[in-house]
Amino acid sequence: MTHHSSNVPPSANPARFLPSVGDPVSSMWYRLRRGTRLIRKQPDWERFAGEGWADRIMAEPVTDRLHQKQGRSIGRWILADGAERLGVYLKRHYRLPWWRGLVATLFPGGAWSPGLQEWQRLCWAKDEGFPVPRPVAAGQFVGPWYRLRGFLAVEELYGMLPLHQAVPLAMARLDPATFLRWKRGLTAELARLARELHRRKVFHKDLYFCHFYIPDDLTRRVPESWANRAVMIDLHRLDRHRVTAIWWRVKDLAQLLYSSDVPGVTARDRLRFWKLYRTGWPGRPPRSWLRPLIRWKWQLYRRHNHRRSTAGIGTGSPG
Repeated sequence: MTHHSSNVPPSANPARFLPSVGDPVSSMWYRLRRGTRLIRKQPDWERFAGEGWADRIMAEPVTDRLHQKQGRSIGRWILADGAERLGVYLKRHYRLPWWRGLVATLFPGGAWSPGLQEWQRLCWAKDEGFPVPRPVAAGQFVGPWYRLRGFLAVEELYGMLPLHQAVPLAMARLDPATFLRWKRGLTAELARLARELHRRKVFHKDLYFCHFYIPDDLTRRVPESWANRAVMIDLHRLDRHRVTAIWWRVKDLAQLLYSSDVPGVTARDRLRFWKLYRTGWPGRPPRSWLRPLIRWKWQLYRRHNHRRSTAGIGTGSPG
């Protein structure tokens, strides 16, 4: 199996949202019979993962927090190099649709596995100045015979909490006046992040509270600045949409509104978010008629979640 790797993340050309990940040199017949793989990694990865890691990455047992579903898994993997430790969340896709394998065989320089695609999105977001986890390694294994597998290793967010846990915790730890100031700063930062994504015509598509993490120590105090303190995760669906931007903007904002239904968040906070999102917009701000569309989509999410809970399916992101 041919092996193509690089220690340098693909550069984020401002004119292109997701540049090509590479151009493996191999014949079509070789890819079909023997297969090929395309690997991306940070310079320190092999020091922790060890020699020959790419040959065993898809079968390597994780340390804990393993979740498996429909041909994919995610779990925490703790690696060590002497006294140094590296914790990553390892996402793996063992079975992908046959047509993806076909396209990957025909065009091996593209990112066709979800892991390598998310690596691209994380690298783009980092280069654009967004706070995201560090992607440590990613790759796709193409063939033989149109098979496609892939993985992504993202560095663990040490000592951090998702917002749906952090906000109620801050409310319990801070006095009311301090908590109010704390929320104002956090709200302004969330509005900034959403606005900066959307003005680029880029949309998260899973913009829920649980996909923003902040340091646990920030639930005990008001930071001097909230800039880049709320880290966005799960960028696997992040994409650019120019023609349908309004629809995806409504979806993103409705998801954030829906998921903000946690102790400590009030209607006043949501109104402040909307004002900051609009007033900080460069040029003409989003039209006020977007608000009814956002509320309509938010209500759809609530009804969907209610149906799932009454049916005993459980709650979750409605998509």
